[in-house]
Amino acid sequence: MADKSFDLVVIGAGPGGYVAAIRAAQLGLSVACIERENLGGICLNWGCIPTKALLRSAEIFHHMERAKDFGLSAEKIGFDLDAIVKRSRGVAKQMNAGIKGLFKKNKITSIMGEAKLAGSGKVIVKTDAGTETLVGKNIIVATGARARELPGLEADGDLVWAYRQALVPTRMPKKLLVIGSGAIGIEFASFYNTLGAETTVVEVMDRVLPVEDKDISAFAKKQFVKQGMKILEKTTVKKLDRSAGKVVAHLEDAKGTTTQEFDTVISAVGIVGNVEGLGLEDLGIKVDRTHIVTDEYCRTGVEGVFAIGDVAGAPWLAHKASHEGVMVAELVAGLKAHAIKPNTIAGCTYCHPQVASVGLTEEKAKEAGYKVKVGKFPFIGNGKAVAMGEAEGLVKTIFDEATGELLGAHMVGAEVTEMIQGYVIGRQLETTEEDLMQTVFPHPTMSEMMHESVLDAYGRALHI
Repeated sequence: MADKSFDLVVIGAGPGGYVAAIRAAQLGLSVACIERENLGGICLNWGCIPTKALLRSAEIFHHMERAKDFGLSAEKIGFDLDAIVKRSRGVAKQMNAGIKGLFKKNKITSIMGEAKLAGSGKVIVKTDAGTETLVGKNIIVATGARARELPGLEADGDLVWAYRQALVPTRMPKKLLVIGSGAIGIEFASFYNTLGAETTVVEVMDRVLPVEDKDISAFAKKQFVKQGMKILEKTTVKKLDRSAGKVVAHLEDAKGTTTQEFDTVISAVGIVGNVEGLGLEDLGIKVDRTHIVTDEYCRTGVEGVFAIGDVAGAPWLAHKASHEGVMVAELVAGLKAHAIKPNTIAGCTYCHPQVASVGLTEEKAKEAGYKVKVGKFPFIGNGKAVAMGEAEGLVKTIFDEATGELLGAHMVGAEVTEMIQGYVIGRQLETTEEDLMQTVFPHPTMSEMMHESVLDAYGRALHI
């Protein structure tokens, strides 16, 4: 059988891979996309989308419990965990089917199998039907990442869960330990805590959500504790003793080692890139700590081979991967490509309360040598937030005193994952404080707090 030739071969159909395939096809290129498991990758099937479905159920449950606050009555409030999970899986299945439809619409050749680079633009694919070879003028590696497992803390699917088991729980935890307070860990902690699990979060760093601005982390922690979570910072889980129906965790902090008993543990200690078995080393493609090394245009150093998304390193965000996919597709199609600026990419965490940020934290801005102006505005000063019953939150903005450039924006509170895009556009357009001050924000909206935070940085806030 003759080798099949394409203008572009994409390995991996996660957010970056399938978007790259679609954009390339739109530009008239012949495209093949290889995926070993599910179209849409981890994000659509086992990450971003199904976790948001779970969190939406928890959010509605939370509002039902507060019905009296809004002059409403709701009796015998409860939940069906199996039904919550079933809905979440249904959402993922629907989105997966959508990708299949888009591939068909754009005449993309979709192949389910394991791929390996074989040099000279060749990709060997093992499928259920056998082995075939594809030839690509250009190749994109978009194989994503998986949960990191630390020795002694490995998931077993029963007592200790990684994100996959946490998404399809066989039982409702009664006493839960979450190891790691990054986005994945704190989202699961928020979901299970809202549904009634006695939840403890352990973080090795000195604060929860350690990549966020310190003020935002501190505010979020206060809310988590108020909701009943136990937060242990600067603490390490040294080992887990597993026995029938329980896990004894050995927790070490500056005072020494103590033990606590739990019935369920969720390990969320980061990710590792899926670089094994791809033939990267044979081609001379450099890998650093499980992530493929690339330049700002996602080029690997081997002509015609690109890497995008989680496998190519931080920030590990689906929207970053998708944008890289578009960029590379346009680059190989001969269009002018614009390199992505990491400091214009927002990070969003869908815990309760939500957390969102873009650009530099106050600490990082000062470390970079900026003299800064900082503005803050609390949700309690916003009429829409109070009317919604969501008066707990904070918006923080950071400006360069010399130029007025918006260096960073950080939020915690209801709907901030939607609001952050306003500041993202500001960062992309190199907005100054004057631009934002002169912008008319609609009333009554929560977005008015974004305006007030800018005004506060220059001593002009109106409602605090």
